[in-house]
Formats: sequence, C-alpha cells, structure tokens
Amino acid sequence: MARSGTPGEGTRPRVRHAGQLGWDDGLYEEGSESGTDSGTGERQAVSGESGHRRGGSKRRGKKGGRRVLRWSASVLALLIIGGAGAGYLYYEHLNSTIKKADLTLGDKKMADHKANAAGQTPLNILLLGSDARDNAENQKLGGAKDTFGAPPLADVQMLLHVSADRSNMSVISMPRDTMLKIPKCTDPKTKRVYPASVGLEMTNETLGRGGPGCSVATWYELTGITIDHFMMIDFSGVVSMADAIGGVPVCVKNNVYSRDSKGHGSGLKLKKGTTKIKGKQALQWLRTRYGFEDGTDLGRTHAQHMYMNSMVRELRKGTKLTDPGKLTDLAEAVIDALTVDKSIDTVKKLYDLAEDLKRVPTKRITMTTMPNVYGTGDLKERVLPKPGDADQLFQMVRDDIPLDGKASKRKKPAAAKEPTASPAEIPVTVRNGTRTETDYPVKGRASAVQTLLAGKGFTRATIDAQSTEATKRTGILFPTVDMEGNAQAVAKALGIPLTAVKKSADVSGITLTVGADWREDGPYHAPSAEEKTPDSARALNGDDKSACMDIQPGFTW
Repeated sequence: MARSGTPGEGTRPRVRHAGQLGWDDGLYEEGSESGTDSGTGERQAVSGESGHRRGGSKRRGKKGGRRVLRWSASVLALLIIGGAGAGYLYYEHLNSTIKKADLTLGDKKMADHKANAAGQTPLNILLLGSDARDNAENQKLGGAKDTFGAPPLADVQMLLHVSADRSNMSVISMPRDTMLKIPKCTDPKTKRVYPASVGLEMTNETLGRGGPGCSVATWYELTGITIDHFMMIDFSGVVSMADAIGGVPVCVKNNVYSRDSKGHGSGLKLKKGTTKIKGKQALQWLRTRYGFEDGTDLGRTHAQHMYMNSMVRELRKGTKLTDPGKLTDLAEAVIDALTVDKSIDTVKKLYDLAEDLKRVPTKRITMTTMPNVYGTGDLKERVLPKPGDADQLFQMVRDDIPLDGKASKRKKPAAAKEPTASPAEIPVTVRNGTRTETDYPVKGRASAVQTLLAGKGFTRATIDAQSTEATKRTGILFPTVDMEGNAQAVAKALGIPLTAVKKSADVSGITLTVGADWREDGPYHAPSAEEKTPDSARALNGDDKSACMDIQPGFTW
C-alpha cells in the first residue's frame, strides 16, 4: 500500500520551499506527457482500480450497501478535492486501512462549540489537498521529479462550515500563497518540535511541520474557528473520483492551453464552452494557474470552487455511482490517497458524518475565498488576509451566519444561565492578550479591566501577569458546566457577547483574556459582523450553473 504524504512516515531527502513547484508548476515536465485535448480526459490506470478487489467480494448486503453508497456519494464530494469520499464507506475491512493522524498539533486547545437552544452545534471540517509525490502513482501524476520525496505542501486548503441546524453550508478557501504566522507544532511520530515561525510563512508549508494537524492549528490561530475534523487527499484520489462519476462539466470563456514558453503550466487544453472532464484532465483543471484569470493562485481557487459545485450537482443526480462494483473499485483506489483525523477513522463515523452533510441542499452551499490583499516588497507576489473583510468573514462563520445572505432556520441563542454566586463571590483571572503580529501588548490593559470588573462588583478579579499570548478577540473561558452562568455574568457586566463565553479544558477557573480588539481604554465595544458576505470573498452559489472561467491573454489557441 502506498505511503502517506504525512511527515514522519518516510525519509525525506531534502526540503522544498513552498514557492517552488507545487500543485501547478511543472506538471508533466521532463518528458512526461502533455494534457489531452478537450473531451477526452483518458488516463492511465490508477493503482487499485482494476477489477481485482483486495477485500474480496464480500458485501454488507445488497440493499443496505447500495443505499449507504448513494447517500454518501453526493455529500462527501464536498469533503475532498475531487470528491473521492463515497466508495471507501462500502467495506468494513477498509477501517483498518484508513490512514489517520492527530487533529491538531498545536499547543493551544480549541474551544468547545456553543450550542443553540436546540442543543445543536455547527460542524467545521478542514479539507486539504496534498501535493505529496511519495509513491509511483503520485509521482506519475505530479511530475516535477526534483520534488520527489520532499515534504508535502497543503496546496489546497478549504474550511467547510455546516450550520448548527444543517440548513446551509459555507466553504472558505485560503490561497496557498497566503502569508501568516505558523504556531509551534510537534510531530506526533518523530516528536520533532517545529517552533512557531518568527516571521510570516506561506500557509501551504504547514503540512510539512508534522502533518495536517499543523494546518488545523494554523487555521485556528488565524480564524478562531473551532475545527472538528480534517480530510486530506492526494493526486491519485482526485483522478479516481473524476473517472468514477464519468466526468465533471466545467466551462471556459475561450480556448485555453495552460503552458507558457518556458514549459510552465498544468497542460490543461480545453475548447471554449462546457466540457466534461475526468482523469488527469480533472487534476489539471484543479491545478491550473497559468491561463486562468490573472494567472495567480486566486484564479485557480475560483476554478476549484466551480469544479466542486459542478461535482456535487453531478453526484446528486444519482445516475453515476449506483453500481456497487464500480464503487468497490473506487474504494480500493481512493483509500491509499486519503488521510482523516482519528475521530472519523471508521466506516460508521464517516457514514454518520455523511448523514449530517447530505441534509444541505446545493442551493444553500456557498463557496468563498478568504478576502486578501497583495503584500509589498519581498511579499509582492504573496497575499495577506484583507483587514476588516477577512475578519468579518471569519466572524460570520464563528457566529454561524449563512454566507448566502438568506435567513437560516437558526433558533435564537439559548437564554443566559443564572449565576450561582454574587459578583463579589466569583473569582476571575484577567490576562493581557493585546499583542499583535506588529504591536507589543498594551501595558496595563489587564489592570484596567480588573478595575472595570471591581467597579461592577467583581472584587475577586486577579491578574495573570505571566500570560501575554496574542489573542485577536476578547473572550471568556470556563472549565466546567457549573461555572457557565458565572462566566456569562462577567461577560454581561463588561458588554462582551455571550458567544465569546466558551467552555475549555485549558483553564482551571473563569479566565478573561483581553484581546487585540480591546487595546483602548474604556468599555468594550463588540465588533459587529453585518450579515453580508464581503464582495471580496467572491461568493459562488452551489446551484450556479452559469459560472465560466475567464482566460488569461496569451494562453489561448
């Protein structure tokens, strides 16, 4: 069985910088074949897709097996670039071969979700596309021989958010060229410690610092969004799914050939209009940068959104993945390409997850790109989160606000819990977390908030002078359910929204961290997120069949 692209599972001869050949540059270079013309998309055999089935022909039961597969196929497409998630649910024996890794490798524990009045909580899944060239099949598909065996890069990163009531779904893509701070990560296999980055690093390098759990930790540090699961797939899995469903319709506004005079590009060659692509052609589409829009990673991200929406629409037609034999072959091929977190490492758990996801109709699926701006100087070819817009998008997801602008079926938040003690009897620890990536912490902020608390009757508030960890948003944590009412009383006294009050095993008592959003003296002013997705997020609805890629001048034929 092929080795995973997760670090620690094989010897890596050298380190490749993220700015070098990745999910686009150098595909099929050095003698490898070029992309096919439009309408073909034929590919060479992928390991495990022959008629031979390693698990034999034993099945759960004809009706039950078919039903599980049909239900699962349409919704799990959104979980993976290329959607290769349905087949591996078929055989129980795949439980033992599903690759798994730790959810997060960072030091900071993620806060618990806040349930709504019905006891429902949202679901957040980080979807990763790895460029690992760690086995023969991925090397054949990925090209770029000088990168064989190098640490993998997370060149596709999408956060999938399903609302607490399961009425809508939002996806936020982060361009691979995004520059940010990467937190300290510890590889669970080798025990190697990767210290927090001093400066800004490319987000796709997170995968090489211990595995997908470092990508999860980085997303949490940036967005404050609690992530429940991750799913990661490599090249061969993308190809397998595209073949299994018979192709995915995509549209280009002009003839396109993704290859420049220096041989850079994916090799994608399509005629103007709509073409159903599969096999290596599907992989080329997902990797194409040269030829789409302005030739940057932002155009590639938009093309991936079009592909995923089209993939889901195809799957939900229910006409392709109803043959158990084909799905068995797909399962065997995809299992080597997939890695999941340890909490969804069985058929039953994956099926339960599919049941949750299939409730969301395509018309309530919204694809977005993290709002961004180009850097300056040495970072002029990289992007940074756009101040204001990126924060607004992240807050809408944290607050479970639909990105499609439609009213959801969300129930009003549960009524505040009654405190079990008077303010004078409630101990509160105050921390100064006002440090940012560019500014030192504001001196005296913890003391100032302690004084505000005392004025509200919380005379047992104390200062944790040792903690100056950077925190973007002011929040209150409490360790046990019996303290929730008291923690909410602290929030009410200071005007902090109850959504910022969360249960966490990271603290031993009620702990208020003054974040970078409260650097100034005076009362706390909660940032208000308008219930509108920023235009810079380029929202694309799952039912939009008119989406068609603009073609970059110089890449037509």
